[in-house]
Amino acid sequence: MHTVADRESRCTSIDVQLRPFPYPYRAMLAICSDLDDTPDRHVYWEIMRFLNTTDETSMGPGVRLEVGNSIHFRAQPGIFSYYSTDDAGREMVRTMIQSGHVDCLHSFGECIYTRDEARQALDELERHDCHLEVWVDHGGTVTNFGPDIMQGHGDEVSHPAYHADMTINYGIKYVCRGRGTSIIGQDIAAKFGGIFTAKHPVASGRTLIKELAKQGLARMGNPKYAMHKRNATLRPIALRDERKVYEFMRCNPHWGGVDSCATGRSIGDVLTGEMLARLVERGGTCVLYTHLGRIDDRTVPFNPKAASAFRRLAEESHDGRILVTTTRRLLGYRRALQEVAFTTRREKGMLRIDLTTRTPINWVGVLPTEDLAGLTFYVPDSEAVLLAIDGTPCTDLKRNPADPTGCSSVSLPWSRLEFPRI
Repeated sequence: MHTVADRESRCTSIDVQLRPFPYPYRAMLAICSDLDDTPDRHVYWEIMRFLNTTDETSMGPGVRLEVGNSIHFRAQPGIFSYYSTDDAGREMVRTMIQSGHVDCLHSFGECIYTRDEARQALDELERHDCHLEVWVDHGGTVTNFGPDIMQGHGDEVSHPAYHADMTINYGIKYVCRGRGTSIIGQDIAAKFGGIFTAKHPVASGRTLIKELAKQGLARMGNPKYAMHKRNATLRPIALRDERKVYEFMRCNPHWGGVDSCATGRSIGDVLTGEMLARLVERGGTCVLYTHLGRIDDRTVPFNPKAASAFRRLAEESHDGRILVTTTRRLLGYRRALQEVAFTTRREKGMLRIDLTTRTPINWVGVLPTEDLAGLTFYVPDSEAVLLAIDGTPCTDLKRNPADPTGCSSVSLPWSRLEFPRI
């Protein structure tokens, strides 16, 4: 029985191994945007159109990436949220939840303090058949799950804001509790190149020292920085009420630190050519922390530098180097790599791969079959492979030529989400 741990081997040393990313990509990135300070539904929609379609927008033709967004229920006056927008705005949000393009619940929002208020929000989602599996803590919100960085109480049974039982039962499986890194590329050995820059020696030097300190504290057993030890996107945890979730860590590789330039107006200083090249070179994963709705001009949300950065990212994606997808899809793919197991055998001149999704390390229930999308196996001969998933033959297996490693492969199809027309 093989597991994802085998993928560190080269294809020349074993017959079959999992490729880290769907063929032909060499890295994977999700833009995980907190909707804080997004002015209104019009800005929210224009941003999503630009990122997900080729439509003509106020910023020029869209870049046709696959980018998600977040929602919460209540915000400060004048800021977009589910409750503060109008009926058209709420319908827009629900439609994009159902299409997979609004994929994160950014807590319940501000000024929601109690279990009853949390229940009302979840009831609203369920009433409209809107299912979200990703939760991102929101700064200063009492319903947060993070006990240290985010100072939340949402998983404390005795607290008035306790809601973890309802929220996990609703379907939340992935939780971000405020952990962030400046290191370019996760799910690989931590490398610090790209943080320090001679153009900004003081600020970037401070950022580098912070990352080195996080690594040191993690190795000393400090629980706050434990995720930094493995530089992993995902880890299985139990909340304070013992409910199981996956925690994920986000990245902002700006030289000024994880909170620097994490905005729509400044994303051009983050998604630089150098940063993207390092991500590809290292073969890493990136869940990019930002706030796309923090902009300067409601009529043209992204300035020319920001728009150019997204065009640069689109080129990396369309040329098959970086797979850009939503946060939920990236996390599901990472979970699949961790949880699946497979066996191989020869059968009438063919190599048969039997993939199993139900394994002892399934942490948050059965692994959905849609999370297997894109799984790619290095094989000796892609034309002589059969694949079965939990005993069912796969009839749409893709057979790929050799990639830069010299190995051929087979893949389960990865289909693009269909962006809704509203």
